[in-house]
Amino acid sequence: MESGKITAERRGHVLLMGLNRPDKMNAFDVEMFSELAVALGEFDRDRELRCGLLFAHGTHFTAGLELPKWAPYFSEAAFPDLPAGACDPFGLDEERRVGKPMVMAVQGICYTIGLELLLAMDIRVAASDTRFGQIEVRRGIYPVGGATVRLHREIGWGNAMRYLLTADEISGAEALRLGLIQELTEPGRQIERALEIAEKIARQAPLGVQASLKSARQARIEGERAAIARLLPDLVPIMKSEDAAEGIQSFIERREARFKGR
Repeated sequence: MESGKITAERRGHVLLMGLNRPDKMNAFDVEMFSELAVALGEFDRDRELRCGLLFAHGTHFTAGLELPKWAPYFSEAAFPDLPAGACDPFGLDEERRVGKPMVMAVQGICYTIGLELLLAMDIRVAASDTRFGQIEVRRGIYPVGGATVRLHREIGWGNAMRYLLTADEISGAEALRLGLIQELTEPGRQIERALEIAEKIARQAPLGVQASLKSARQARIEGERAAIARLLPDLVPIMKSEDAAEGIQSFIERREARFKGR
């Protein structure tokens, strides 16, 4: 499946979604944002897909927002309207957030929206040549895709303020040290490594994976008490699933489980 500025390719139970404006350093215009939202929505609805992988074609992940095309929306305090069934790429709208795990692979320049997309993902892999930058203050505005809310949770208040307020770049090695990314690879291997992680997630029990993700997100957004209150109640329907029975049987038979997501 291919749709202009975003490509999509199935690899078993994994959907690879790629930014596809390499001649423009994958600068995000409104169309690219909308197409990514549509691809995420299709991924979220497809029961056969268990993990997503976001990457970019070309040398750079993204040079950031194509600001002149976004300025009219920001001036009206709005993001572009998303098509029906689409998911919010930033994950700011909990009603339209992808409910399955997402892995992201980055390389080269990863500015503004690139870093905010990274913060919306679950597991992040970067090539050693990656240069991260939340540089909106250099352009006269400030980040509105989640960086001011999420970055300090990931790397600590002082570290976040240093990069949000100075627009300094973060190297790949520093991003790993700070915990912004989980793995650093040689340039050119970041997608391969991210796919290995995504495929390993996809081999696990889908209902269990999605419930784990939901519980962890609830703890972050609503607090630990709210998440703890749902732990056992949300396990009850999973215990009645075919996957739970398969998990127990595979344990008894000492073999790898074959999960179906039901």
